[in-house]
Amino acid sequence: MSNKSVVITGASDGIGKALAWEMAARGYDLGLTARRAAVLEELKSEIQEKFPSIKVFVMAMDVNEYEQQLSIFESLHQYLGKIDILVVNAGIAISGKSGVMPLTNQLAVINTNLNGAIATVDAGLKIFRQQGFGHIVATSSIAAYRGLSRNAAYSASKAGLTTFMEAVRAETHKENIDVTVLHPGYIDTAINRNLASRPFVIDVEKGAEIYADLIEKKVKTSTVPTFPWNIVGPLLKVLPTRLIAKM
Repeated sequence: MSNKSVVITGASDGIGKALAWEMAARGYDLGLTARRAAVLEELKSEIQEKFPSIKVFVMAMDVNEYEQQLSIFESLHQYLGKIDILVVNAGIAISGKSGVMPLTNQLAVINTNLNGAIATVDAGLKIFRQQGFGHIVATSSIAAYRGLSRNAAYSASKAGLTTFMEAVRAETHKENIDVTVLHPGYIDTAINRNLASRPFVIDVEKGAEIYADLIEKKVKTSTVPTFPWNIVGPLLKVLPTRLIAKM
């Protein structure tokens, strides 16, 4: 029996890279995409050296090039034989005050984190419906619970992604397709190291382990880690604006 397979976007760094290592350790074959082909090739070599029985296929992909995604996933499907799990993980964060930071930066965040993710889900659903099964996992954020100061576009992109995935879950409830939405808090990666405050931060390896556990349980939605963000996340919705403004 062949290994289960997982395709991860944004796999060259951060939680995507750590998750690739974690899933390889659990025996999954890997399809990895990101913009930087050379970094992916290096990661592939390192993983295959440690886990020689694991298939690892890498392909350069920019999620903003929407029309290319389906053909890339079709190629990965051919290489792997099937795609059991698709982790929609590619994303960027650019902090700054609305009306002060360049508009192009805000739109870039929306285009990558929301539009690019929607394109990934769209392509993944086509693959899953063709093969008759699949599991889509989307990386949202604790910022989806409440618009955070100096991260308006990022918060909006993740809130939009969470809502989009809720609709996808409703649309696929009669199909053999599982939908998981994960809302990480602060996981120690380059995307958040420039922030002044990172409450309850955890290292990326621990984050990847929790991710993998939640994926394998096929949870519908969860924070990462579960505690304390399962309490803090909903609390963000009701905090006074003056407190949100200080974050």
